Amino acid sequence: MTEERRGPVAPKDPTAKRPCYFIMKNKDVCASPQADGRGIQFIYESDGRLKAAAKLVGSLEDENMISELDTVSGIRKQVHSIGVSVQKPGEPCDVKFAFQMYGHTDPYVSGTTLYMTVPSDGMEMVMELDKCEWSDDDNTPGQIRFEFPEAGMQAKVSVCFYVNDGYNAPEQKTDKEIDFESPVYREMIERSLLQKGNTSRLKKAVDKARRGEEVTVGFIGGSITQGAGAIPINDKCYAYNAFKGFCDLAGRGYEDNVKYVKAGVGGTPSEVGMLRYENDVLDNGNITPDVMIVEFAVNDEGDETKGECYDSLVRKIYNSPNKPAVILLFAVFVDGYNLEERLKCVGEAYSLPMVSTKKSVYDQFYYSEEEGGIVSKNQYFYDMYHPTNVGHKIMADGLINMFKIADESPMEDDFDITNIKPPKGGEFENVYFIDRANIDSSKAIVSYDIGAFTGHSTELQYCERNLDLGGSPEFNNNWLYDGKSCEDKTKAVFTARVNCSALLVAYMDSASIEVGTAQVFVDGEEKLSIDPHIVGWQHCNAVIAFRGGERKEREIKVVIPEKDVDKRFTLLGFGIVD
Repeated sequence: MTEERRGPVAPKDPTAKRPCYFIMKNKDVCASPQADGRGIQFIYESDGRLKAAAKLVGSLEDENMISELDTVSGIRKQVHSIGVSVQKPGEPCDVKFAFQMYGHTDPYVSGTTLYMTVPSDGMEMVMELDKCEWSDDDNTPGQIRFEFPEAGMQAKVSVCFYVNDGYNAPEQKTDKEIDFESPVYREMIERSLLQKGNTSRLKKAVDKARRGEEVTVGFIGGSITQGAGAIPINDKCYAYNAFKGFCDLAGRGYEDNVKYVKAGVGGTPSEVGMLRYENDVLDNGNITPDVMIVEFAVNDEGDETKGECYDSLVRKIYNSPNKPAVILLFAVFVDGYNLEERLKCVGEAYSLPMVSTKKSVYDQFYYSEEEGGIVSKNQYFYDMYHPTNVGHKIMADGLINMFKIADESPMEDDFDITNIKPPKGGEFENVYFIDRANIDSSKAIVSYDIGAFTGHSTELQYCERNLDLGGSPEFNNNWLYDGKSCEDKTKAVFTARVNCSALLVAYMDSASIEVGTAQVFVDGEEKLSIDPHIVGWQHCNAVIAFRGGERKEREIKVVIPEKDVDKRFTLLGFGIVD
């Protein structure tokens, strides 16, 4: 006789749940491939992102509670426990949840990392913070990771903060489903048309693709163009969705005779973009784009020329021998920030098609459904900077609307910008990049001596290009100075004699205390002091050493100062205006 299975004689009363607010709610994640075969979704919470998530997702409005999320001590004061759930289709598995705090001494090493194993069946697991071990060096919230046993796994995750006694949490909202076929959605997309401009080049590209000829549609920009917030990042990003829309309009299969190039790099302005263009888009002459979408509206605060690098990049693309169509795309952050007002004069001067996501969606965030509200901020934004899949679709639909308008427009004469004065300036239109791979073939380089910059750094910024899910290194042909392996510290200098009228120095940012600074001298005069720690993360950067001069031979020196000769510094290369 089989004994009947019974539950406990006296089950415990359920523990009363504390008030809580979400920082993630049914958020899509996809595990990016790692070297050990696992997959990880990284979600950064530094630089105000955690506060933004609490406001955006959790409807938190108490300014004192919001400000406490800036520091680990504030989080420990406010948050009693963290609830985490993971819902993955298919065979269940265990997922490791990690919440890493950045430290004072070494941001990525000296802080606490909290771990909890969560089943992928949607069951919430709760971690009580007063039962965790903490580092005395904790500074700020850093990142949340969902670590999966295999790459490519997709899931929906939720994370909520249960608050301590004395704190209140707002009522958590539920968003309505979006009707992408509705007339009001269509009207919202049509509002994204900032300027039709001259559509002749775009119309020719559509016709060319329709005839079955090879056409390339390219995208260059920051992290939004890279696909940040899209799950998965490779085929749910706005760029690939817009590319598919172009193919559909031309009646062609994806990647058939219409090719796709995506060159987005997180955190980089057009100042870096104009140095990346030959390698990341043109593949050093192997690719010739017919259509280029330029998206730097939320990245270009980092452009020290305040628009001239953007103007120069646009002119560089537009004046290419094959006369590609250029479309300017203006993305938006959660607080409404972008540089559309600064940059749109470039499109106006050159009669370029311009698409504004801000113009499309931002005002309606504050409308009720009756007033025409279609999508909420929570539905549109993955975090304070990047769109969700919904947001990426809306961006793509704005571009597709532009493609259709061009296709339906009468053919015009091509618009010649040769004699138009660049509204922001075009000094860098003819800039090109010199690195380890091409320095010997550059006619601008008279001579050079790399000194102790003999190494090759792999501590680089990695980006998902085109349809790849794995990251590719940016500026891989670099020069590394490594003070620990350098026997002769007097050689901590890179010297070159260069014929040029302007020059930029590209280098690698880092948060590591093992990375040092560098000084840049031009003809013996110090022009730059480069500190890779200012940005605070592993990130490619570029700064202007000099500009506005005549073309002549100059001596350039990149020098590691004595205080940092035992540290590392990565010189990515030089942007030369010849």
